[in-house]
Amino acid sequence: MQSIPVDMARLGVTMCVVPPEPRVNSETGEVRKDREGNPVWVVGVSVRQLEKRRADVLEIAVSGEPSGITEGSRVAVVDLVATVWEIDGRRGVSYRASAVRPESAAPASGGPAGRGKAASGGDA
Repeated sequence: MQSIPVDMARLGVTMCVVPPEPRVNSETGEVRKDREGNPVWVVGVSVRQLEKRRADVLEIAVSGEPSGITEGSRVAVVDLVATVWEIDGRRGVSYRASAVRPESAAPASGGPAGRGKAASGGDA
């Protein structure tokens, strides 16, 4: 699988549209774990390319439960990576970040908080 770093500075406002929830294995019902054994959580984040009208929702996986994020709150996504995948004739793009934080908790360096997501719809 190919992992592609996403330039968050090319995107506009990022907002939580689906609050954090544990990623669950559909077959066993167990919470999925990352390589270090931490539970994986998913946050639905709305993103929009600057100067574009269309917004997309990305399901972003993170290790550990994100705190302080509620539906409708602006968020900052840290180290977003898009991964192109194909399984049994199906294909898509999954998104993973090292953190999803409330916008006010974003580091001051690295540009405006809340900027920079991946374009969804297969364009990363």
